[in-house]
Amino acid sequence: MNVDKHYDLIIIGTGSGNSIPGPEFDDTSIAIVEKGTFGGTCLNVGCIPTKMFVHPA
Repeated sequence: MNVDKHYDLIIIGTGSGNSIPGPEFDDTSIAIVEKGTFGGTCLNVGCIPTKMFVHPA
């Protein structure tokens, strides 16, 4: 069964450039489309995880 849905805003990709929509979007229906790992490279295997190794060194 296919059901069409309407969204006011569609976010494509969940990389580190995304931020949480602010209070001005409280009454907005939002869809997030991501084909890879949620959060992108920086969050999962790039910048942020590598800083865990740099800090103790």
